[in-house]
Amino acid sequence: MKLFRLFSLTCLLSLALWSCKEEKTDPPVEATGNVKLEGNIRENMTLSASKKYILLDKVYVKSGATLTIEAGTVIFGDKSTAGTLIIEPGAKIIAEGTAAKPIVFTSAQAKGSRAAGDWGGIVIMGKGAANRPAATLRPEGGLAGTYGGSNYGGVVDADNSGVLKYVRIEFAGVALSTTANSEINGLTLYAVGKGTTLEYIQVSHCGDDSFEWFGGNVNAKYLIAHRGVDDDFDTDFGYTGNVQFAVALRDATVADQSTSNGFESDNYDPGTVTATDGTPKTAPNFANVSIFLDRSATGLNALHGRGMHLRRNTSTSCYNSVFVGHTEGLRLDGTTTWANANTDNTLKLQGVYLVNNPTALKEAGGVVLNDLNAWFTTPNYKNSIIATLADAKLNTNTFNLTAPNFLPASDSPLLVTTSAATVPSGLTQTDYIGAFKATDWTAGWANFNPQNTDY
Repeated sequence: MKLFRLFSLTCLLSLALWSCKEEKTDPPVEATGNVKLEGNIRENMTLSASKKYILLDKVYVKSGATLTIEAGTVIFGDKSTAGTLIIEPGAKIIAEGTAAKPIVFTSAQAKGSRAAGDWGGIVIMGKGAANRPAATLRPEGGLAGTYGGSNYGGVVDADNSGVLKYVRIEFAGVALSTTANSEINGLTLYAVGKGTTLEYIQVSHCGDDSFEWFGGNVNAKYLIAHRGVDDDFDTDFGYTGNVQFAVALRDATVADQSTSNGFESDNYDPGTVTATDGTPKTAPNFANVSIFLDRSATGLNALHGRGMHLRRNTSTSCYNSVFVGHTEGLRLDGTTTWANANTDNTLKLQGVYLVNNPTALKEAGGVVLNDLNAWFTTPNYKNSIIATLADAKLNTNTFNLTAPNFLPASDSPLLVTTSAATVPSGLTQTDYIGAFKATDWTAGWANFNPQNTDY
């Protein structure tokens, strides 16, 4: 009996030690000197700027836990295990850098050897609304858990998943499985609520979309999509937040086999709304967005598709924004999408400039081109089609991939104060088109040459 009790006690002690190890908040250090982040984070944890971290495989911050990251901290995504950080519903990330000390998530590969898709990316799952039944809302890439649900399901619009501010995400976007749509975006937002703060975030060299919203109503501002492979800004499943001041700079030689777009917006596939499904409808407001693609670049990839592809019953609206260089400026796709624009007036494009697009307006899915043209050119919408790049009078370094200057020339039509449309409540009224006037809000914290940065 004593032997049995001793054996039982030994087992219990072993189990306790194993449990402590799994949830330990002071992770071990690799031989390289990087502190390892792996497994589940179930207790509050703080990452210090005095250390460097390696993200191994799928790291889940579990409900009730907060991961705090100090300004200036560098976290490397491991390539061999496709390191990915997932903030689950009920958990928080507090990653608040500064312009002088941004927080950086980047590839663990050596300087000069980094590439799109070296690691997974950052995934945040909230408790906000998404317009598919909750049981079907599984995140892409085989990640654990579910998120969201219909707006009849008691979702939390003001849900707070934390803060991302002055954060760079570089060389993410690897496929996590062999199934379709298994890639992780640079920053993926699943039903994230408006209590969350997203400001000054740069995604560079992402193997999939730079930013993608699946439902939720979180607001965001000062976003940079730099040299991504697929879409820059993708919205699905009933996203209804506001996004203002965002810029995308495309690498003309790089595009995805699925066709790369500046905006790609769906309600869901196929988008049909019923009394209990498909609501809330995808209806974000974007304002002061600049999408730049250099059509004159050597090696232009033919799979750069549309500045904006609006389809599958979306009601995405855009104000005071410029789309430069895609094969098509705007593709309005589907009769339900057209009804949102022309009949319901819930899809609004006002103060939108299409520049240097071989096809400025393109109809699809039953839309009639003449009707689309008449709608887009309605005088009080203040939209404009500028055929040549020269007429837009951009900065001569707009398309410099490693050192861009996005401020337009002083005589650019983008700066004519009467050009700007009135924006909805919740957005800042500006008197210019695009993301920039006279202030470069990317200065000091953004990095357009992360391939050659010593971390």
